[in-house]
Amino acid sequence: MRENKGGKTMKGFALSFGLGVLICLPVPGLAQTTAFTFQTITYPGDTFTQLLGINNAGSIAGYHGSGATGHPNKGFRLTLPSTFTAENFPGSMQTQVIGINDNNNTAGFYIDAAGTNHGFWRDHSGSFNTVDFPGTTFNQLLGLNTKAQFAGFYNGAANNSHGYINARFGGVFLVFTIPTATSAQATGINNTGQVSGFYVNAAGTHGFLLSQGQFRTLDFPAAMSTSAFGLNNVGQVVGTYTDMAGLIHGFVWTGPTGFMEVDDPSGPGATIINGINDDGVIVGFFGACTSGGLTCDGFVGTP
Repeated sequence: MRENKGGKTMKGFALSFGLGVLICLPVPGLAQTTAFTFQTITYPGDTFTQLLGINNAGSIAGYHGSGATGHPNKGFRLTLPSTFTAENFPGSMQTQVIGINDNNNTAGFYIDAAGTNHGFWRDHSGSFNTVDFPGTTFNQLLGLNTKAQFAGFYNGAANNSHGYINARFGGVFLVFTIPTATSAQATGINNTGQVSGFYVNAAGTHGFLLSQGQFRTLDFPAAMSTSAFGLNNVGQVVGTYTDMAGLIHGFVWTGPTGFMEVDDPSGPGATIINGINDDGVIVGFFGACTSGGLTCDGFVGTP
């Protein structure tokens, strides 16, 4: 089923599909460090494994591959400690599963035989549904909640990314515009309608959280760039930042206390956090693929 019934552009921001007002809020500084117990996850026989989303039951979305010619990326759902269930859009050349909700619905993107990127979600029956913004040829879904609302983006004619929220029921797209930004992606949406993501402007790359009509830029202190990749239902945001030495670190951001740097001990300076559930369990990956290489492992971090 192709979700292409129409699009709307909002001059500002939205929460639960109602028009909001742009209000920029200050960002607290560094929080106290929380200890995590890390578990490394490697898909058997492949050189990279990325974990991208986790629900409250501990089910994990991700993908694996080798980067070798003729060996495309393949999606999966993971039940710990090591049960992988293949999940690939039918007939696709590649699939990446990125988001998973508490109903075990998933979302992500696939590449068809013509090389076109399409967003998708897998519903209660296990059926796969294409989600594309009308008139575009590059779409990705990056997050979803239990209300059949999805966060993602499309690329326009100038190849700039435009973040959107899509409602499964009614097929309505809401595209938000961030003043001064040349590109933006919506990466997560929780059950209260909060949206995470990142945008690019002349000053660099910045994370954001949209909540109750208030837009909050999330810049890790003294970082070169910050990207927010996911959030949970209690408003914690996860992502990555690049320090002044060019090293990549994960972070967890909590409204009352601010940022907390989190690096997998096996990948200091090369850690990306993509997902977090309501218990604070985080998932992501570390290794050379954080800087364009072809080797990395997934991780689960339990507080």
